[in-house]
Amino acid sequence: MSTPAASLPFDARPLIEPADRATVRAYVRALRQSGRAPTPNVGSRILFAVLAVVGVLFVFGTSVIGVVGRLITGADGAGFSVFAIAPLLVFVGVAGVFVWVLVRTLGSRSGERWWRLDRFARANAMEWFPSVPNPRLPGMIFGVGHGREATDVVRGERPRFVEFGNYLYRSGSGKNESTHTWGYVAVKLSTPLPHIVLDAVGNNGLFGSNLPTTFDKAQRLSLEGDFDRYFTLSCPAGYEADALYLFTPDIMERFVDQAAALDVEIVDDWLFLYSPRQASTLDPATWAWLFSVVGSLIDKFAQWERWRDDRLAATAATAAGMADAAALPFVAPTTTLRPPPGVAPQGRRLRRGIPWVTLIIVGGFVVMVVLGQLGGVLSALLR
Repeated sequence: MSTPAASLPFDARPLIEPADRATVRAYVRALRQSGRAPTPNVGSRILFAVLAVVGVLFVFGTSVIGVVGRLITGADGAGFSVFAIAPLLVFVGVAGVFVWVLVRTLGSRSGERWWRLDRFARANAMEWFPSVPNPRLPGMIFGVGHGREATDVVRGERPRFVEFGNYLYRSGSGKNESTHTWGYVAVKLSTPLPHIVLDAVGNNGLFGSNLPTTFDKAQRLSLEGDFDRYFTLSCPAGYEADALYLFTPDIMERFVDQAAALDVEIVDDWLFLYSPRQASTLDPATWAWLFSVVGSLIDKFAQWERWRDDRLAATAATAAGMADAAALPFVAPTTTLRPPPGVAPQGRRLRRGIPWVTLIIVGGFVVMVVLGQLGGVLSALLR
């Protein structure tokens, strides 16, 4: 297990130490009474129990019913025997106990997960939230689909605001509805920065990027060294020099060494790390890794927060000149003024691209239409 940076507290004992069932049940009751956790969905549990019974009957029911039928009729056709239904009663009893144990086990596991993550967060000077519907974050994964929800959110305020969580959203509807899941880390910065995306090459799929948003390829920037082997960097047009200022060789090295399996997005005054698997988990190794990633970047944020957008200098100079003109005659005019924190409009968001799947669908439709027209023309000529 890697050791997280010393600047971040890390105590993994609550994730692995023994859990007393009575203590966990009492904790879950208190959690629900306080309104911090949702009450159990009785309808869902009943539906699950019915499906479990149907599954048991499907697997074992045919053979049991056949045996009972032979016992009832008797091998020699002598007729019904009251003891013949005993195997059926035993089967029903065993199936009922199986379903009860299964439902209780699943419920206790979710309660134990809450108990462990809550204690883990408090042990590390953080706070845990079981669910955050429709989180108000500017990252690309938070603005698509419907049914958005962050779960097992762990937040800390020191040495700066950081949030770990699992996130899901749904796309489509009915039979075509799909559920998309992510793990994420959100770190608050002290100043807005240009919109920059680092698409990790290592977690891409067969058909390219796994990110939910496609960006115009003209905005891609190649960096020095072997950085391009690990990340595809996109920045707004005209902000290439600013991206080079932010991603110095030492910062690039940290991303490659610590975060090569994560997609990265800088937007407004936030840094997001995205993972295709859960970020808030009961696995101590995952927490050690994520804490070490954040810890390795925190001491570099001061350099990022010194960045200023020169495109805002003209606006600042105009405002300063107007103030100088209204001042007393002995006030010297402002000759130089550092741009204020912020990003000019053209650097706040990357331009979206068209997904290749959409291009294939549109291209296929166009080809079908053209072929249909050609077929009509040929039919007319051959008549």
